[in-house]
Amino acid sequence: MYRFAVYGKGGIGKSTTCTALSCAFAEMGLRVMQIGCDPKADSTLYLHGGERIPTMLDVLREKRDEATLSDLLCTGYRGIVCAEAGGPTPGLGCAGRGIAAAFEALDERDAFDIIKPDLVLYDVLGDVVCGGFAMPIREGYANRVFIVTSGENMSIYAAANIALAVENFRQRGYATLGGLILNRRNVPDETEKVETLAADLHTQILADLPRDNMISLAQDANRGVMEAYPDCEYAQKIRALAKAMLDGEGEPCETV
Repeated sequence: MYRFAVYGKGGIGKSTTCTALSCAFAEMGLRVMQIGCDPKADSTLYLHGGERIPTMLDVLREKRDEATLSDLLCTGYRGIVCAEAGGPTPGLGCAGRGIAAAFEALDERDAFDIIKPDLVLYDVLGDVVCGGFAMPIREGYANRVFIVTSGENMSIYAAANIALAVENFRQRGYATLGGLILNRRNVPDETEKVETLAADLHTQILADLPRDNMISLAQDANRGVMEAYPDCEYAQKIRALAKAMLDGEGEPCETV
């Protein structure tokens, strides 16, 4: 079972990237499970026609121990199994602890043994790498971490912090850094900045994703870009990225 965690600063495009990757992996014939680990609970939105699915925390609050695995999971586009951890009531709890509780609920119900996914993709908010947000790194859920970044300074700063956390946990036998995903914002010197970051982190840029208007057009139609515009440039780049992630090695991509 492939177990990948995708991290990055809030708003950098992790959910769009994860949704597109899930579709690309499903196209390959893999049974895919995507788990959103952001209190906004919108990771899987465009795998369900723009409709939000119930979060695991909301279900657990309502049904407690009576919540079944089928209550916690939903099936979306291309048969992708979806889960959203969700978050606490604003101002009344810790989002990190909420994610931990959601993961524990999946473990208690033997989710991975029952679903038997070929690939699990965690979509994780990376502004703060602590508590529940670090679970995919430190608890053995994911074995490789990929960081989405642009050339914006705050995005690069967050990426560096995430990489540091991964390195700290790697020495305990947990997840390792698989590479960077450049999600372009078309800022000045973007290529050079991200290439410098990759060199500093001793890693590679696995993909150079264009800023593609097809993404917004697809989302306006409540669909993911892989469903609405499967032949666009972005979709082709995502398929190449998915293959590189499965290969687990190779040369850095050529940035433009």
